Amino acid sequence: MQLFYTPDIDASNPQYFLSEEESKHAIRVLRLEAGNEVQLIDGRGSLYTALIHDAHPKRTILKITSVSTEFEKRNHYLHLAVAPTKNIERLEWFLEKATEIGIDEVSLIITQRSERKEAKTERLNKIITAAIKQSLKAYHPLLNEPLTLNQLFDKPFEGQKFIAHCEPGEKFNLKDEITPQGRYLILIGPEGDFTPAEIDKALHNGFKPISLGTSRLRTETAALEACFEVNFLNRV
Repeated sequence: MQLFYTPDIDASNPQYFLSEEESKHAIRVLRLEAGNEVQLIDGRGSLYTALIHDAHPKRTILKITSVSTEFEKRNHYLHLAVAPTKNIERLEWFLEKATEIGIDEVSLIITQRSERKEAKTERLNKIITAAIKQSLKAYHPLLNEPLTLNQLFDKPFEGQKFIAHCEPGEKFNLKDEITPQGRYLILIGPEGDFTPAEIDKALHNGFKPISLGTSRLRTETAALEACFEVNFLNRV
């Protein structure tokens, strides 16, 4: 069954008009017709089933037949703060795979050793949208605009906070520290890692140092490893 992302849908209205772009895709590309059944996700947790009432290539009309709220809602909240990679395709790959595995929020952090100081979130959000459609997820992860590490520290976060780094010193295993079904914020640094001063400031802001294994991982690999580990530890 074909799936469409419809963030503006109103659950109280039994009728919905697909946008011109989605209508064209549905009718011209997918060759859908009146009477065909489709699914819609709003990015806020609801999965809709609908029938095509009027198969118009510019404004297709749908009739909502059922709604499932909190569709496959996760039992935890994962926020990863990641330094954008120099090669933007690696960041795109991470966002795609993390969305498929399960993530709630991503912040792009600019650190002292960051090789990339900016990122176009509009394109990155399209990568995320395509991934939720591919993996049939009703929740659209939040992607924040790039911000400095200090700006991130100034934002309140209720939950467990961790920083993954490669500097010497005591570090803990994520599996031993996570409280199941909680809220987590994990910092992943750039290819050159966080500076000792950044690590020290994170520790003073309540972040616990963690190790993601003995291998020295690329930024996007480390971020995905953290994503996978948190989801695995919270499996039902």
